[in-house]
Amino acid sequence: MPELPANFLAEITSSAQIQWQTTAKVTNPVALLILPDQLNLSKFSISLLESSPLLIWIESFAYASFIPHHRQKLTYMLSAQRHFVVECASQGYEVLNIFSQGTYGAAIAQLLGDNPHLQLTYMQPSEWDTRQDLEQVAQTFSSRMQVIPNSFFLADLAQFKGKIAKGYRLETFYRQLRKSTGWLMAGDHPIGGKWNYDQQNRKKLPKGIPIPEIKFYPPDQITQEVIDLVAQLFPDHFGELDNFGYAVTRAQALALATQFVQERLSKFGDYEDAIAQGQPFLFHSVLSLYLNNGLLLPEELCQQAIAAYDQGNAPLNSVEGFVRQILGWREYIRVYYEAMIPHVRQSNHFNFQQNLPQLYWHGQTQLACLASTLGEVIKYGYTHHIQRLMILSNFSNLTFTDPRQLNHWFWLAFVDAYEWVELPNVLGMATFADGGVLASKPYVSGGNYIHKMSDHCRHCYYDVQQKTGEKACPFNYLYWNFVDRFRQDFNENGRVSLMVGMYDKKSPEEKSAIQASATSFLENLPR
Repeated sequence: MPELPANFLAEITSSAQIQWQTTAKVTNPVALLILPDQLNLSKFSISLLESSPLLIWIESFAYASFIPHHRQKLTYMLSAQRHFVVECASQGYEVLNIFSQGTYGAAIAQLLGDNPHLQLTYMQPSEWDTRQDLEQVAQTFSSRMQVIPNSFFLADLAQFKGKIAKGYRLETFYRQLRKSTGWLMAGDHPIGGKWNYDQQNRKKLPKGIPIPEIKFYPPDQITQEVIDLVAQLFPDHFGELDNFGYAVTRAQALALATQFVQERLSKFGDYEDAIAQGQPFLFHSVLSLYLNNGLLLPEELCQQAIAAYDQGNAPLNSVEGFVRQILGWREYIRVYYEAMIPHVRQSNHFNFQQNLPQLYWHGQTQLACLASTLGEVIKYGYTHHIQRLMILSNFSNLTFTDPRQLNHWFWLAFVDAYEWVELPNVLGMATFADGGVLASKPYVSGGNYIHKMSDHCRHCYYDVQQKTGEKACPFNYLYWNFVDRFRQDFNENGRVSLMVGMYDKKSPEEKSAIQASATSFLENLPR
């Protein structure tokens, strides 16, 4: 059994009345369970909080270890939770922090069993397994457990969940939410005359453009203790740990949001899709991890960005692009997850059976774009969305990797990853594993796209201009090999069907060289 840390909140435990134990006898008859991605009391009803409940948090060893989560992810989740415990205690709430070797449900079952008078409320978990875990406990303690809806999202599930099907796309959903919120609207019409400025958000990063630095926070006593604990308990988990600097309190996260709006939002739109060697953050907000555990709220970020536009401090293409990421995409994939879970977990439209390439674990490869991107994931547990889509997922697709393995890797590799957010992005968007429910086409490309949007090709062993052969960029011949093999899926979509025609126009010699290069690369790729 893992040893419990001896010094957790040692300086404030007595004054804050924080309990750290594996079980507890409690006197308060009312309790509220707060999960690690629900760290904001404003999302719980005033009447519930006014009942002076015992606030309960659980540190679940089972959750931390069921997949080898990035060690920075575990550090972030646990440190943010512990800081929130302290904050709530300082506001006068009675708090209980429980360590459990088992699941959240196992800890709650033991607590309720030890305290027959206790009535417990919990908010519906965002992740399916945790939801099922707690629902099983609720069946045993049916008269003593109450579940309330999850209020950390903006879209009404009852309104949209039934619409998820082939043909129901983000744009339709996004426009409806724009109208209902009134954000970036002039009456019934979008400000600027367009709903979507994505076409203006695809510029390559100019040479010499200054990139504002994002503030990183040195670990305080609580965070350092968590770092030591994670290093002790999970030495073989994915990722580096020695450069942790993410915000772990709401105040810190709010400061980062303000910094983004003031220093990077104005150029976010133009360079939203750009990639640069040694620049993992560019003009991106890097706020998703705080959104996804409640330290920041979607409505406040959208409103702050819109205020910047209203005040003339950020252009419309940047603000609309940022709002679309949150109000549009984030809400859309959450609705998709609720509509498609759990069966979507087994989606594998192309029936890929190959194991995940080994390079996803260590980042050692002669492909500069992959080496750089994976190096950032290993170091920070973060890359921005284009790297996730057009490098990491693209390579997985082109190498016929089982998308379910890629899905699990994304779940464990990224600090901002919970299943509800990563699964739709991987199995729906990036790999087309659901057969086209979420996305209209497979997301694959040759080396030219990476060359256009990044500077990686200048640093690469391979030559992006060569199409086949030992020195050719593997993305080039792997892409055409993919098009040929899955031509039916390309032919069914007008946006990409022309690629089949382009392949068919190639000479027999070109096709033979493509197949030979692809076969050689795939057979020699360590899995």
